[in-house]
Amino acid sequence: MLAPSELGRLRVVLVAARNPLNIGAAARAMSNFGFLRLRVVHPYDVAFREARSAVGASALLATAEEFKTVAEAVADCSLVVGTTALTRRELQHPLRRLEDGARLIRKQLASSRVALLFGSEKVGLRNEDLSHCHWLLRIPARAEHPSMNLGQAVAICLYELVRHSGAARQPAQEQPATAGELERITALLLDALRSSGYLSPRSAPSAEEKVRRLVRRLHLPARDAGLWLGMLRQIVWKTRSGK
Repeated sequence: MLAPSELGRLRVVLVAARNPLNIGAAARAMSNFGFLRLRVVHPYDVAFREARSAVGASALLATAEEFKTVAEAVADCSLVVGTTALTRRELQHPLRRLEDGARLIRKQLASSRVALLFGSEKVGLRNEDLSHCHWLLRIPARAEHPSMNLGQAVAICLYELVRHSGAARQPAQEQPATAGELERITALLLDALRSSGYLSPRSAPSAEEKVRRLVRRLHLPARDAGLWLGMLRQIVWKTRSGK
């Protein structure tokens, strides 16, 4: 198994889950493998904490954290990974198979928090949700039936995370910037682009997702986040003051 500190650094984030039984099944899978930090974003049913499917995991479900947006749910995480079934969607992110992605997540858990996102049963993660991710993960499945039940998908991903956790550990890497820091950088960069006239109001919605993905592709370390924020604040101030 992963060390308790590593288990505690993973946040399983369920975005707009529609069925309380699926949320309960996800909580049960988390408890099976020792991951105890569940976050839900805009759950469809307010009664999800009483789901009968959370056998043995009622305490985990009772302490699940609720958020209104994905940005808030992943703000303290340095790596944000989304899951996808690859149906009817043009991907804008690197895509990794489950076994490869699990290895990278384990490596990150040695030193920092990771958010693993699962979308709603009906539509999965939306493009706006995906724009907060560094890369995407998929469970191999046949093309004729690629999507899985939410609780089962959570169980498979978490099992893969612990399956090879006894392997030799790599030295801890430099601490990356958190998603919250990256989102603040994104907001300031968008402000600078608007103030300079680079962005037009008509292109703003799609531009926000593109800029968010661009910032995450930079893989900024935490020690550089403050410098970027300071530079962008100065740029925004200069463009607005006209000096």
